[in-house]
Amino acid sequence: MPHAKLSIDIPDHTWIGDLSAAHPEVVFQVVTSIPGEGTGIGLVRLKTADPLPLITDIQSRDDIEDLELLWKHEDEALLQIKTVNPLPLLPVLRAGVPLRMPFDIQNGVATWEVTTSTRRLSSLGDHLEDLGIGFTIESVREIDASQADQLLTDRQQEVLLAAVEAGYYRTPRESTLGEVAAALDIANATCSDVLHRAEGHIIHWFVEEHMEV
Repeated sequence: MPHAKLSIDIPDHTWIGDLSAAHPEVVFQVVTSIPGEGTGIGLVRLKTADPLPLITDIQSRDDIEDLELLWKHEDEALLQIKTVNPLPLLPVLRAGVPLRMPFDIQNGVATWEVTTSTRRLSSLGDHLEDLGIGFTIESVREIDASQADQLLTDRQQEVLLAAVEAGYYRTPRESTLGEVAAALDIANATCSDVLHRAEGHIIHWFVEEHMEV
C-alpha cells in the first residue's frame, strides 16, 4: 500500500486559505478535525509572534460559526473552530482516506501525509480535482506488512505494546485500562485516547489491505 506526501493548495475563499496566505509567516497547525459536508470542527494551533490580532481576524469571518480560545501562550494559541465551509477536508471525507494528524498549513499550502490503498489514493486525487483544489504529490512509497509499525507514532507503539504485554487484549482480560495507564504513569483518558487512535490506524490498514471495502 502507498504512503504519500502531498502539498495541497488551500482555496483562498476559505478562512484558513485566505488568512494563511495573508500571513505567510504564521503556521496554522490542524491538531485534529471532524469534517462534514456542511460544517467542520477542528482544533487549530496558531504559531505566531502575537496570536491575538489573528484570532480577531478569524472571529470576524463569515464562514466561522463558532470560535473558542482554549489556551494562549506568548507565541502560540489553541483554538476550537467550527466552520461552515469545510471545503479543504471534503476530499478526504469523500475518499474515505485517513489523514495523518497533526498537519501544518503555511502561506496557503497544507502538507498532508496519508497511508491508504492505491484505489483510495487515486480517489482522493479525483475528489481534489473535482473541487478545484490544486495539489502536488511530493512523494509516494510502498509499505508492506513488515512496515506496518510506521502507521503508528512512537507514543502509540509504546502504549500499545504496554497494553499487549499487560494482557489487556487477552480474553478474558488480564489487566484493566487503569492498570495499563498506571504502569505508564499517564491518565486513563490519555491511555484510552492513544490506544483508540493506534487501533484505528491498524484496523484501517488491515481492512484496506485484506478485505473488500
